Amino acid sequence: MPDFYKRKLFRYPIYALLIITGVLIGILLYFHWVIGLASFLLLGLIVYYLYKADSLLNKEMEHYISTLSYRLKKVGEEALMEMPIGIMLYNDEFQVEWANPYLSSCLDADTLVGRSLYDVGESIVPLIKQEVESETISLHEQKFKVIIKREERLLYFFDVTEQIEIEQLYEAERTVLGVIFLDNYDEVTQGMDDQRKSALNSQVTSLLNNWAHDNGVFLKRTSSERFIAVLNEDILAQLEKTKFTILDDVRENTAKESVPLTLSIGIGIGVPTLPELGAAAQSSLDLALGRGGDQVAIKLPNGKVKFYGGKTNPMEKRTRVRARVISHALKEIVSESDKVIIMGHKYPDMDAIGASIGILKVAQMNHKEGYIVLNPNEIDSGVGRLLEEVKEHSELWSYFITPEQALEILTYNTLLVVVDTHKPSLVIEEKLLSKIDKVVVIDHHRRGEEFIQSPLLVYMEPYASSTAELVTELLEYQPKRKKIDMLEATALLAGIIVDTKSFTLRTGSRTFDAASYLRAQGADTVLVQKFLKEDINHFKKRARLIESAFVYKNGIAIAKGNEDETYDQVMIAQAADALLSMNDVVASFVISVRHDLQVGISARSLGDINVQIIMEGLGGGGHLTNAATQLENTTIEQAEERLLTVIDEYLEGGKK
Repeated sequence: MPDFYKRKLFRYPIYALLIITGVLIGILLYFHWVIGLASFLLLGLIVYYLYKADSLLNKEMEHYISTLSYRLKKVGEEALMEMPIGIMLYNDEFQVEWANPYLSSCLDADTLVGRSLYDVGESIVPLIKQEVESETISLHEQKFKVIIKREERLLYFFDVTEQIEIEQLYEAERTVLGVIFLDNYDEVTQGMDDQRKSALNSQVTSLLNNWAHDNGVFLKRTSSERFIAVLNEDILAQLEKTKFTILDDVRENTAKESVPLTLSIGIGIGVPTLPELGAAAQSSLDLALGRGGDQVAIKLPNGKVKFYGGKTNPMEKRTRVRARVISHALKEIVSESDKVIIMGHKYPDMDAIGASIGILKVAQMNHKEGYIVLNPNEIDSGVGRLLEEVKEHSELWSYFITPEQALEILTYNTLLVVVDTHKPSLVIEEKLLSKIDKVVVIDHHRRGEEFIQSPLLVYMEPYASSTAELVTELLEYQPKRKKIDMLEATALLAGIIVDTKSFTLRTGSRTFDAASYLRAQGADTVLVQKFLKEDINHFKKRARLIESAFVYKNGIAIAKGNEDETYDQVMIAQAADALLSMNDVVASFVISVRHDLQVGISARSLGDINVQIIMEGLGGGGHLTNAATQLENTTIEQAEERLLTVIDEYLEGGKK
């Protein structure tokens, strides 16, 4: 603080003291006029001195203020004209009223005054209208952070080009870790002599080493079927543009030697430490393998996962040993629980109901209470006929409960078994997942991004035809304390028949083994056909849906229902199956409004086109040859546009 400010603060108490002194001298004059007069003269001298001092103080203050004002004005002018910050004033018509020289020089213009903001930068006016406070934009190959002051119609431009380049360089150089796994190495090399095995190893290693060298990837083989790859995000971006052609190279080159090997690659990205990166890479690999292999899974920091590849049908490679181990593990978990609640997906099909009945039997074989959760408002006609038959068996029907009843009877030691789905958003009652700690997942679909958190046991086999097939195998290794009755075996067989389209799709040797076991347990194939019968009006309605079909490109058939007519999910799926049986059709998509007023899309293929990836692009999922999705708050026309866009992206990506 300047000295004159301090002096000015002290003069106010002095003025008060002088006034008090004057009053006292006046009193003194009354009693002793000589002393009072002398005191009065002395006071006058003091006042005169103070007056002169105050005048001098005021002059100093005026001089200081005038000098400071000049300096502030000069600094302000220099800041406006010379500081490396762009400043612009605009009017209501979005024309430049004034801009400082720095901004003009950045934009290679002598002057910006009078020019439209649209000419200066196309993105400036939309930013002003969007009412954002600040945003980074590109102008003349430079990056500027724009701060908007709307009331003053003022814009500040901060050049952040160098900062963004450093950030991009940092991101491009961040480490990425990949785990490469030969999916079926053990199966292919089983029984192979040492010479052929060595030749196969050399071929695969050579292909991978050449790919790594061409793309700047460090590659190290850690076992006969596993490699570690170290790269950065810039290299990963280039690999994504090529759709990881190494998958095709390994598959096609080894197929020429009649030993078709496939790769799965799990990639970790965007986490700060190497242990976390390794964990993310392994988690991505597990996801890729869980979806059937022959693909790349990239787990992003936001939890999303990107997939590439997945063109081939998964090879059947699960073993009876694994089925026995899983069955024993399930038996232990059931035995340690006080009751078992079984739940499938919303609008359950034959597979979900059949598998649920099978797990109910597992609980009963281990002397535990078991209940199947069923929403009576979400039942289609085929499942309805099965449940009508179940109702005639009062004991079995007594184990079917509503979601509300399930929430009431659960305890801290209750086991929840989720069948035929692994996505929390698709289960009949999502609240059960949050209230029950012990969860088991049994499913035959390829694993998607969304997954039930922290299950005790997961039995996911995308190589299986159906969940009913998996449950049937588990039943074979359970204690034989209670025989499977005819209706239970028939329900499981119905699930297998429906999901395999009467043993024509996704059918392996294990599928027939499971069907044979169920038939031996008394499964009634005639009763299955009764469940699968349909109403003639239902048949006509599906025929009208099929009639709307057209071939888009590459043998892709697309059918659409009427906007004002609703269809159940089974009918949509049946229409897609029917289209797939037509000449020259390799994939089919059916779009219709469902009873819940969502727009459903059912997709089928013969294997040349991966409909799972296409449906995942619309938020759905499923199998390579069988997938679906549901879209909210949309019309059939809008759903068709989105579907065509995703199909085009798929075909352009070389996945056809």
